[in-house]
Order: sequence, then structure tokens, then C-alpha cells
Amino acid sequence: MRLGITGHRGLSAKVEAQVRAELAKVVDAYDAEDLVAISCISDGPDVWFAQAVLDHGGRLEAVIPAAEYRENLPAWHYPVYDELMARAVDVHHTGMKESTSQAHQAGSEIVVGLADQLIAVWDGRPARGYGGTADVVAYAHSVGLPIRVIWPHGATRD
Repeated sequence: MRLGITGHRGLSAKVEAQVRAELAKVVDAYDAEDLVAISCISDGPDVWFAQAVLDHGGRLEAVIPAAEYRENLPAWHYPVYDELMARAVDVHHTGMKESTSQAHQAGSEIVVGLADQLIAVWDGRPARGYGGTADVVAYAHSVGLPIRVIWPHGATRD
């Protein structure tokens, strides 16, 4: 099963723990040899899901939205990003240079195109900017990709 991931970044520690637990349940439902995470590996759910799949024995395919993508992630995230990039069995690129909202959406559309299902860590609200989680969910819906939404009951985004 090829599972794409999208989700809100900057979640509180409490919501992170709840989301990680739900992602672990998703991952545990699959045989490791058949499981592939498809992720842009940004900080937050992208990384949590990729790590859970790798820890389970599955594989990771990374999608890089832009050549300058890494430099636009938080500096504290670089070591995790670099480790996961080194463990990726395949890397897909949009061909874009600048890490813009358009590049992020293009990367997410690649994730959707490679996946059998999209896992969305999403509060159900509109995106705060183009290329946000709601836009990715809308795109997946428009192409008929099954979507599994994960959002802890009562959780809020800061």
C-alpha cells in the first residue's frame, strides 16, 4: 500500500502525541513489505508518518517541492530531513527552484499521484495559504484518491 501524507505543521505537543498515536495505528494495519510512505518530509506529520513507516519496516519515497525547499524549512529540522532523505528509496522532484506555495502544492500533487490513499492530518478547515492541507485534500478528492482524515477529537491548531 502506497500512502501519501499531508498535514498541519506547528501542532502543540499534546496534539502531536495524539496524532503520532493515530498514525502508528494506521501503519500497524499494514504488512511492512507492502508499505510505502510518500512524503515531502517537512516538519510535523510528514516526518512523523515517514518515521513510523520506516520503524515498521516499510519504505519511504520523498517528494521535493523545490530545489530550495530544505533551506526554507526550520534549521532545527535539517538533521531529521537529511536522515530521512538518506533513507528514501526514491526521490521525486517538481523541477521548481523556489520554495513557494505553488511549489508546495505541486509537490503535494505528486504525492497524491503516487499514492493509493492520502492520509490527511487535517482539522477540516480551509487552508491558511495556497498549498495548505485543505488544498491538498481538495486536489486528492478531485482526482478520486481515497482520503483518510486524522484529527484528534477536541484538538485545535494554534
